[in-house]
Amino acid sequence: MTKIKFLITALVLIFLSCSKDSDVIETPPSEEKQGYNMLLIGNSFFKPYAEHLENLAIDTGFKNHNATVIKRGGDNGRPINFWNDSTSNEHQQIKSILDQGGIDFFGMTSGHDSENPTEGHRAWIEYALRNNPEITIFIAIPTVDYPSDWDQRVQINGFNSIEELYEYFINDVIHKTIIDPLRAEFPSTKIFSIPTGWATINLNQLRQDNLLLDDIQFMGPKANSIFTDEKGHQGQVCIETGTLLWLNSIYGVDLETNNYETGFNTDLHEIAKKIMDNHNSDYKL
Repeated sequence: MTKIKFLITALVLIFLSCSKDSDVIETPPSEEKQGYNMLLIGNSFFKPYAEHLENLAIDTGFKNHNATVIKRGGDNGRPINFWNDSTSNEHQQIKSILDQGGIDFFGMTSGHDSENPTEGHRAWIEYALRNNPEITIFIAIPTVDYPSDWDQRVQINGFNSIEELYEYFINDVIHKTIIDPLRAEFPSTKIFSIPTGWATINLNQLRQDNLLLDDIQFMGPKANSIFTDEKGHQGQVCIETGTLLWLNSIYGVDLETNNYETGFNTDLHEIAKKIMDNHNSDYKL
């Protein structure tokens, strides 16, 4: 009888042990954030954001983010100039990268030839699709240059503020005359815009209203100025804010919860979030 009791007890213990093992729920490893392979081409109003995106993407956890940035100054950095200068090293480099395939995002500046605004973008998209059929295209819209002349340009063009002028530039010049025709020609390809220039315009207005929590000059050193020269190249506060727009636009990162340290006391995440909240959803990814 004692042997029977011992056998029953042993079987119960074995059963309980097996039951506990089967009830254990293994927590799957957290899914690694997948970065993108990008080709980014533009000028000096494009390059700072394209290059700085790597820092923000890695900080946010996109460990395999990879971007090749190809830059030429001024009009030479427009898609049409990159395309037409077929013997240049940059033209050949862009084609070589696209020929290899595997490019997820192809970003270009919005600079264009006013007589045929889609020509350069269309040529590069058509070429890119040969070996990258799933590629996504974005056009980064820079700020208005020569900021010291903004008031004069606003008046000449019949607007009341630089904000109105830039809004017109985004919607009527870029969206309607470039992106809409490109979408019609390439209906299976995602094409969206990033309104980078709002970062500069909004920060400058906040500076004028004394609402920045940092000592920021209108023009001066890159570290503590909106602009670094008469042309309107952007200081670090603009680069940080503008790159947050890229991070949200491309990777969909929630700027309310993102904890990237911008190096400024002013809440640049909040400024960037408001810009993206106001950006036309039809032209988001």
